[in-house]
Amino acid sequence: MAITQQSDVDETLKRLAGRKGVEGVVILNSDGLAIRSTIEAELTKKYASHVHQLVSHSKDAISGIDSENELTFLRVRTKKHELMIAPDKEYLMIVVQNFHEN
Repeated sequence: MAITQQSDVDETLKRLAGRKGVEGVVILNSDGLAIRSTIEAELTKKYASHVHQLVSHSKDAISGIDSENELTFLRVRTKKHELMIAPDKEYLMIVVQNFHEN
């Protein structure tokens, strides 16, 4: 990753993590490994593992419904958090938000 791209990623992480209600941001590579995170290591591993599987299953489901369609964004709300998941070909970004604070 070039230095300018690295600083762009750092700036984006800082901006997202600083938004009201955001508890953390995790970026995964295409293999589901966390390459950047603003949350503690153990929780990062949990999000990486489970969300990567969720995205994989969701992509399969969308493709099964319409083979010409693809998953571009996934939003999951639980009693405690809202996960905003943006999958891409090379990376996957997870934003964990406490939606009660918005």
